Amino acid sequence: MIDVYSTATPNGHKVHILLEELGLPYRVHHVDIGAGDQFKPDFLAISPNNKIPAIVDADGPDGAPISLFESGAILVYLASKSGRFLGATDREKFTTLQWLMFQMGGVGPMLGQAHHFRIYAPEKIDYAFNRYSNEAKRLYGVMDKRLSEHLYLAGSDYTIADIATFPWLRSHDNQGITLADYPHVQRWFSDISARPAVQRGVAVLANLRKPLTDAKATEVLFGSLQYATKR
Repeated sequence: MIDVYSTATPNGHKVHILLEELGLPYRVHHVDIGAGDQFKPDFLAISPNNKIPAIVDADGPDGAPISLFESGAILVYLASKSGRFLGATDREKFTTLQWLMFQMGGVGPMLGQAHHFRIYAPEKIDYAFNRYSNEAKRLYGVMDKRLSEHLYLAGSDYTIADIATFPWLRSHDNQGITLADYPHVQRWFSDISARPAVQRGVAVLANLRKPLTDAKATEVLFGSLQYATKR
């Protein structure tokens, strides 16, 4: 049994979707990041960077439990454990990993910043607004070119690179993106949205997600608490 500590955010959805695709048994534990659950000692013991998601697999690689944080690492672990969605050959695996790293190093951080400065920033800073909105458009352009040549990001097969990237594009409106401007991304997005496991995965914990409308949640997520030393 795999215990998943998560919430309904893009990084959480990645792991929920893959577990649904794989059909592995799991229990999900809600981490209320607006209330500060991510700073509790029990969670920090498995996720020292105080970020969701994290997992504990009772049946680790050597038969002993293993805990993992960082969504990309979790996806690689689960794909390796199951022998699915990573690629069969070394060439396929490294191609998948490069597009997974593209998501981890580019799509997630940059689209997250675009979303933040467009929606949540207490003051609208033109430089930040334009910087991250334009970077979002650049990244969508990179993906559109890739998907004009291939069915999926890593090639002809659906992989963890697609699973990692898809949840970040669900908020394209908030990133200043019109999806129709990127027709190959739009085709890919529609195909993945239609997968039953994806639909189940994005529904996990979705009923517990709260809008960031109160000052306490905003302070917990974006304020000084984020930078306090955790012991």
